[in-house]
Amino acid sequence: MENIFLADTMLGRLAKWLRIMGYDTHYQSFYGEGLITRLVDEGRMLLSRRRMLTNRFPKSLYIRSDHLEKQLQEIKDAGYLTHDRSKWFSRCLNCNVELEKIDIQKSSRKLPEYVQYQHDVVINFCPSCNRYFWKGSHREHMIKQLNEWGYG
Repeated sequence: MENIFLADTMLGRLAKWLRIMGYDTHYQSFYGEGLITRLVDEGRMLLSRRRMLTNRFPKSLYIRSDHLEKQLQEIKDAGYLTHDRSKWFSRCLNCNVELEKIDIQKSSRKLPEYVQYQHDVVINFCPSCNRYFWKGSHREHMIKQLNEWGYG
């Protein structure tokens, strides 16, 4: 079974990078009463910087470091991360929904003009927040960073 995560309010950057790597990672800046319990009960693994919170849930991982690279290493060392590049950039970085590949002709009016004229451009679309994603320099920087961290 694939690992799906729940990042607490202190782990927003970690949640973003887990999504970049293709992991289903629920994150929000505030969790109301009982929401964390419900999400863990649905099968998510809680990632938290708060020891008291992880002590409440058997399916959780206490994240010791406040540095992103070390946080990812902690999850990897616990056996919850794999090196599956095929999943990279498959989720919306904002809302965590799986992206859909779309025809550039159908979305041309909603994309910057320079993207429309690139050859071999693959456009991904988030059906939840209606954002478009394509390979650009920002993606190249993310790939470089993941490679430097040893995930390439």
